Amino acid sequence: MSADRPMVDDAALLRDAPALDDAAVLDDGAASGVAVVRVTTRAQLEQAWRVRTEVFVEEQGVPVEEEIDALDTAASTTHVLALDTAGTVLGTGRLLSDPAHPGEVHLGRLAVRAAARGRGVGARLVVAIEALALAGHAVPDDAGALAVTVELSAQEHALGFYRRLGYEVLPGERYLDAGIWHRDMAHRVTG
Repeated sequence: MSADRPMVDDAALLRDAPALDDAAVLDDGAASGVAVVRVTTRAQLEQAWRVRTEVFVEEQGVPVEEEIDALDTAASTTHVLALDTAGTVLGTGRLLSDPAHPGEVHLGRLAVRAAARGRGVGARLVVAIEALALAGHAVPDDAGALAVTVELSAQEHALGFYRRLGYEVLPGERYLDAGIWHRDMAHRVTG
């Protein structure tokens, strides 16, 4: 990581982050031992970058300059972190929105540390991001219910994971992104 993105330890994240108040907690983890919180501090954003660097840059070979981008600090971007009961950061994801496209958002940069995989962390992150999307970006559908379409660009090896969460592959060809094959997917979330 570059000098402008110093590493932050997980314990400091919990100790120094006022964002763990009730308003930032999306899932308290009572049932699973994995809490999901909205990122509201620079230290938390740096933790998200740390997880993404481990997963995408170190494991998958994505160039860091492609992984960390200007959308990370855009006012319309929301990040989330998954934490275990000890405060260890297990994963992250982000929600992109564009006021020019009401009722549509993009889920991206979903990353779970290797040691935390297979424990439902990714699914909890997706559910929390969908809840944020519904709460902040939904529009009335034809029946008058609030709905939002969550789109994403899935690595092909993760298609099954997203299908289990209700996402469908969109028409179109597969494509390379940072040297990894992807497909576009979407899921309509209603409330």
